[in-house]
Amino acid sequence: MRQLPLARAVILASVLTAFGPLGLVAPVALTAAAQETRREELRQQELLKDFIHYVRIDRPDLAKSVGDELLAIGMSGPEFVDLVESSGEVDRFTQAAPKGTRSGELESTAASLLYLYERGLLERARLADEIAKNIQLLTTTARGRILARERLLTAGEYAMPQLMDAFLDRADPALQAEVARVIVDLGRQSIIPMVTALPDLDAGAQERVVDVLGLVNYRTSIPFLLDLKSESANPAVKKACDRAVARLGGQADETAASGYAELAEAYYQERSELTSFPGEAIQLIWSFDPGLGLVMTGIDTSVFHEAMAMRLAERSLQLNSANPDAVALWVASNFSRQIDSPENYDNPAYGSDRREAMYYAVAAGADIGQRVLARALDTRDTPLARLAIASIERTAGGDSLWAGQGPRKPLLEALAYPNRRVQYEAALALASAQPTTGFAGSERVVPILGGAIRDASSRFAVVLTRDAEEYPRVRTLLESMGYAVAPPAPTLAHAAVAIADAAAIDLVVALQSADSTREAIEEARGNPKLMATPFLALAQPQDVSDLSAEYSRDVGVFVRNARITDDGFNAAVSQLVEVASGGPISASEAEGYANRSIDALRDLAVAGSVVFDVGDATTPLAGALGATGSTLQLRLADVLSRVDRPKAQISLFDAAMAGAGAQRVALLGKATDSARRYGNRLEERQVGRLLQVARSASGDEATAAAALMGALGLSSNDIVPLLLGE
Repeated sequence: MRQLPLARAVILASVLTAFGPLGLVAPVALTAAAQETRREELRQQELLKDFIHYVRIDRPDLAKSVGDELLAIGMSGPEFVDLVESSGEVDRFTQAAPKGTRSGELESTAASLLYLYERGLLERARLADEIAKNIQLLTTTARGRILARERLLTAGEYAMPQLMDAFLDRADPALQAEVARVIVDLGRQSIIPMVTALPDLDAGAQERVVDVLGLVNYRTSIPFLLDLKSESANPAVKKACDRAVARLGGQADETAASGYAELAEAYYQERSELTSFPGEAIQLIWSFDPGLGLVMTGIDTSVFHEAMAMRLAERSLQLNSANPDAVALWVASNFSRQIDSPENYDNPAYGSDRREAMYYAVAAGADIGQRVLARALDTRDTPLARLAIASIERTAGGDSLWAGQGPRKPLLEALAYPNRRVQYEAALALASAQPTTGFAGSERVVPILGGAIRDASSRFAVVLTRDAEEYPRVRTLLESMGYAVAPPAPTLAHAAVAIADAAAIDLVVALQSADSTREAIEEARGNPKLMATPFLALAQPQDVSDLSAEYSRDVGVFVRNARITDDGFNAAVSQLVEVASGGPISASEAEGYANRSIDALRDLAVAGSVVFDVGDATTPLAGALGATGSTLQLRLADVLSRVDRPKAQISLFDAAMAGAGAQRVALLGKATDSARRYGNRLEERQVGRLLQVARSASGDEATAAAALMGALGLSSNDIVPLLLGE
């Protein structure tokens, strides 16, 4: 007797138990829980059908209502896919949902349902049991083979461990051939898993895998093939590598070391062809265990490319350690990993036992630091530039700070980089070196340090728009965030004067057409003062998607809907400035820059620097002198007392007269120091005021005023009345 399938046998048994002693059929009673489950399934199916129906008859209001009710159930992606398939509505749903996304009222709901469905298909396809089932279907019917291939291609890189196992299993040649075709069709997603396994396979398996790699038309595998060829002693493997490299367009002079370095660079640049799952939060990194096979590990997308760049650069350096560019790439990637890593993230590619990124950067030396800085400036990577400068400052001495790399002088270029922090830190690094010989660009250092004392926390924004009604709203929002805002301008060319007058431009906001926005972004990126400035494009709804895709790889450009709310605008500006430039300089951070700059200028003045003229900072120092608290004011006064400029001494005396008590006495002392060094630089009005104070004051203040009189070398006509008590 033929055995019944298990599911049918269970059903038959349940039916038989329903017969009573008289042979009559009794109704099968469902449990209350089963009945409730069935009712819920039917309700969900009805909601789905209603959503589709209302979309098709153009009732977006009703479609939104039932669609939102569906979403509120909280189904997972695979559960929603099961609902669509069990209701028999696959075709109608996949037609209705995209139509709903084109309706303003229904757009969000329809998009959410469509995303849930598509994500559910993807999640289900990636389940290990689904992958195993689909691999077995490859050798069944023609329809089964088509469905299996489609689902395995959907699973993508996630299917590679089981596909590799099936491909390396020679017990089923037919399945092996079908699997090979799937692997080739997976394209770039199959390469890294295969090349990761290569070194640990036996020669026969290596040859077969190499032949498949030669059919995957991407150059990604070439360095791995060259590496295997040089390491293998098997002639058949070597020939297979030659065939594959030739098929992929490898060059005769190409080496594994140079190929790894080139591929590491491509990963560092986050090229799209090396990103298996664009738009997803997780990517995969691979290892191979001879006992387990391929092992995949999820890694946050934000640090995936850095992990791969570091891994490949390390292999390149193992093969050729005399490549400073590969070292610089590794250091830059490690810095970027640190910058991009989510807070408290446990990175599977960079264990907690490894040291901080700065350790390796300073160990690599100033030459590598300069190379990393050059890379940061070229890619407008502000956070990386700051870390590179910090490493250079800790390791470089003498002319190595400004010698640079051949014709390039990255640290000097950083003085003109359009970000205040980078400018300040580059200037501080150069000033701390106390150079004794001049160099091109040295005249920019002291004014930048002066600006750090006075204007570090200032913010300046430019708004590009022809909409006279929208500008006041944007200006008000920006001013509430602490920005000074230039008058409205239709283009950057019209804002040229305001841009030139500002110490730095911290933000550009554009409310323009798509074409005008593109032109403005390109113009900004070509302007030395704006090339790294955060750019917020407020676009019309129909242009948001295209512009967002176009500038998705530029972290300094955000595209948002022009109808954005006030809160949304504030959040977008804050996030953009944080990502692109490290956020606005806070009050405490500005104070830190001011203190470091004062110390640097004082050290230069005390040393009598022949390269940096501290007098170039007289104006900002004098301006800050009258607007600071007592401690900082005295430190500023100390620097000004060492500056051979009339304005320095004049500002010291004015600050003393504006003060009182011990502060006035201390400031008079600094003015006296200035007079002792450089003679009388006071104006007549100030001398008259000094005489008045000397006659009317008492105690320490009178003595301090008298000391200044003596240091000024005033005439006896001024001194005698004091002696005679007149």
